[in-house]
Amino acid sequence: MADETDKSTNRARTSRDDRLKSALRENLKRRKLQARERAAGSEPSQTEDGSLNEGTAGNAGTWNSE
Repeated sequence: MADETDKSTNRARTSRDDRLKSALRENLKRRKLQARERAAGSEPSQTEDGSLNEGTAGNAGTWNSE
């Protein structure tokens, strides 16, 4: 009788370990993807002509009235 209890306990532990491994693996994949997206989002964007789009903050006072 003790052997059957040990086997069922062992199976339950193995099943739990497998579920935890799977959950940890998925969590790691999700966190890596989030980190990649954050890193890609922090780079300056480029316009169609290839120049960096730095916004209008540096252009104050450079308006040309020609």
